[in-house]
Amino acid sequence: MWYEFFKYALFAPGVRALWHPHVIGAENIPAEGGAILACNHIAAVDPVVVAAMIDRKLTYPAKKELFAGDRGLWSKVVAWFLRAIDQVPLDRSGGRTSLAAIGSVEDRLAEGGLVGIFPEGTRSPDGRLYKGKTGVARMALGSGTPVVPMGISGTTVKRKILGVPVLDHPTIVFGKPMHFDVLAGRSSEIAVLRWVTDEVMGAISDLTGQEYVDVYGFRVKHGDLKGKDVSTFVKTRPGGKPVPPPAVTKV
Repeated sequence: MWYEFFKYALFAPGVRALWHPHVIGAENIPAEGGAILACNHIAAVDPVVVAAMIDRKLTYPAKKELFAGDRGLWSKVVAWFLRAIDQVPLDRSGGRTSLAAIGSVEDRLAEGGLVGIFPEGTRSPDGRLYKGKTGVARMALGSGTPVVPMGISGTTVKRKILGVPVLDHPTIVFGKPMHFDVLAGRSSEIAVLRWVTDEVMGAISDLTGQEYVDVYGFRVKHGDLKGKDVSTFVKTRPGGKPVPPPAVTKV
């Protein structure tokens, strides 16, 4: 109930009135059944714009810390909001806890839900497309659901008027669904997870035309590559390689 209220009473009318987004290829979103929308990430408003402009309810895995509500009044409001609109907490600490959290997302997909994910794991530090994390592959192979690549542009805030961000007419482009269910039995192979992820990122780059940098964006924003020249990591696009051969089990 709350999701529909916030979407149709506030966010969808507000997004359309303020920013006049343009949507291309919405017919590529399955009308029903589980599916993953995988998108580039250039601005904080990306999730809001996407959710407001599609017909189906969209679930985003949000970092579990946002659900805690233990950092003052505003954090309590955010935690209540995320629960009210039925979003899914995601543990990003790694290891078994992260895999268990992905399982909760797979449950949502198994229920026929639509899940949105930003494979880069963080907003782009400079507008370029960065290496995708393999969570999108784990979700796709674990659930057997298609991945719909999606490209967004024009959501970077140009300026603010009375505190309201001004955007340059956002555009969302949806590509054809990508099916990886034939690889479901190989979901434990790291090479396969990387291959699926790179194929998805390649499809996203085709939609956005962004320059691709083959390192994780987090390293450029906060890690060992912060403030450094990453031009040596620039590639034409990710993906396009043959499927890795099956792993050989030693007897």
